This record gives sequence, C-alpha cells and structure tokens, in this order.
Amino acid sequence: MYKNEFDNYLKQNKKFKAYMFYGQSTFLIEQYSLAIAQMFGQNDEIEKLYFDDYDFKYAKDKLLQSSLFSSNNILLIKIEKKIPKKELDALIEACNTNPDSTLIIACMGDSDFKTMESSFSLNTNSVCVRFFQPTDLEATKFLEYEAKMLQMQYEVSALNHLYFMHKNDLALSVNDLKKLAILNELITINVIDTYCFGIGTVNFEDFLHDLLSGKDISDDLALILEEGMNEIFLLNQVTSFVQQLFMISSYARTLGQPNPKEILGFIPPKNIWEKKSKLAINIKPEVFQKILEYLLNIELDFKSSKIDDQSLYLQAALRKFTVLFR
Repeated sequence: MYKNEFDNYLKQNKKFKAYMFYGQSTFLIEQYSLAIAQMFGQNDEIEKLYFDDYDFKYAKDKLLQSSLFSSNNILLIKIEKKIPKKELDALIEACNTNPDSTLIIACMGDSDFKTMESSFSLNTNSVCVRFFQPTDLEATKFLEYEAKMLQMQYEVSALNHLYFMHKNDLALSVNDLKKLAILNELITINVIDTYCFGIGTVNFEDFLHDLLSGKDISDDLALILEEGMNEIFLLNQVTSFVQQLFMISSYARTLGQPNPKEILGFIPPKNIWEKKSKLAINIKPEVFQKILEYLLNIELDFKSSKIDDQSLYLQAALRKFTVLFR
C-alpha cells in the first residue's frame, strides 16, 4: 500500500504484527520505522539489527521467545538487500505465534524490494508500505509539523527556504530545525541564511534556472555529481522543475498574474518565485512539450538501456539540452 492508505490505518489505531517499509524516500522509511517501533514500546524494548547484523536464526528465535524483562518484544531490521521469501514468511509467522512480538523491516538502497511485498498481507496481519519522494508541498508541511513539535516560531517562507537550500533533503532540513530550536526566536529567511549552510558548493535552484535559461552548466553539473547526487534523482528534479514552470506559464496565460499558493500549494521565498515566474512566462507552451519529451527519453534510456557510465551520459544529455532549448 501507499503512505496515504497506511496513514489512515494509523489514524484508526490499527496495529499489525509485521511491517515493511521501502521506496524512494530514505527519510520517510527511517521516520516511519522508528515511529512504529516506539508505538509498540520504549527505546530499551526495541532491538535493532542493521545490515550485516541480520541473522535469520537469531531473528526468528528472538521473535519466538518473549523478553524476560518486558512484555514487548520489538525487532527492527534495517537491510540493503532482499530477505529470501522463506525466511521472511518464517519471521512473520513467528510474530503471529508470539503475541508479544512485532517485526519492522526498513529497506534501504536501490535493491528491488518490491518482490518482498507478497509476504505481507492482512491475512498474516502484516503490511508493506511503499514511499515515494514527498512533493515540495508535503515536505514543507512536514517541516511545519516538526517546527510545531519543537515549539518554534517560524515563517513558512523560511521553512521553504531551508528545504530548497538543502536541495530538497528532508533529513538535513529537520536536523537544522532541531539546531535552530535552541535560538528561541522567530525563524526567518535571514536567520536561516545566518545559521544554516546548504549542502554542496552549487546553489541547486540557480543551477536549474541556468539550465532552462540555456546557460553553460557544465562545471556546476560536474560538481553536483561529484558531490554524490544520484543521476536519476537529479533528472527527476530537473523534470519536476520544468513541470512547475509549465504550471506557472499555463496559469499566467489563462488567468493572469500567477499565484504561488494556488499553483504550488505553498509560498516559496519571494526571490525564488519571481525568478521562476519570469523564466516560465518566457518559455513558449509548445517548447514545454518538447522539453518534457526529451527528459522522459533520457529517463527511459536509464531504465531500459545498458549505459556504462550514467554520469557521463547525463552530463552529455544536459549539455545538449542547453543547446536544443536555448
């Protein structure tokens, strides 16, 4: 199931014996895994097996035997590769055998975890949840929630600014929020700029703007990839940026002055919005279709072709992009 459906179960206080979390958002996988574990017991009642620590026999025995020191027997397993189906089925069965036991599996990385879904069903009182990268609106709503939990005073535009500063990385944004909470003052864009530092040496928003403006992005692109940004993630961010520009352009041509709240669902920092709006209006509608088709073809090549070096391929494709759509 997806996040929204699972959230509805949480609102109904529905509990399962075994949980599996996987997908594109490492942050959400880790957040939900820990939150569910803490829903069943205290931190000292949660045993964690991370990556190479996982051992099937030990995990099964752990789930079958109740703890001598508490009534909660919670096992949180974080993995980077698939657990064989026979082992997974046995672990879920062990949870159903022992009423004190709960199993939580957090799947990290790019392995094909989807094949593990078949072991989880309502019949075995277990659930599998797949997460996608949150939209900008979902991410900023989450940051607002975190800020409220930290009892912070904040401007929404400042939280948006923090999120964009960290290249849409929720984990880094939340970590900075926790640091800012000790200031005990209104969090504004100026406060963010004073105390927080975006990852990397390249301003990502400026990079996207330069790319769509037909400027030379070769050096910045190389730096971004050297800093460790995944090629697929980068391509998705470019596509998302173009889609936002298309929505702004369509709104302006249909209704007039573009309204960020109605278009994006939130209000981004003023300087970013003005720059983005100006760029969007200068791109002709028919060009948007060609741009999106070009980007989708690159993604198709990544997923269906054997490309020896995705980094070099993407750099060449985006350099060609600046020439084609200048």
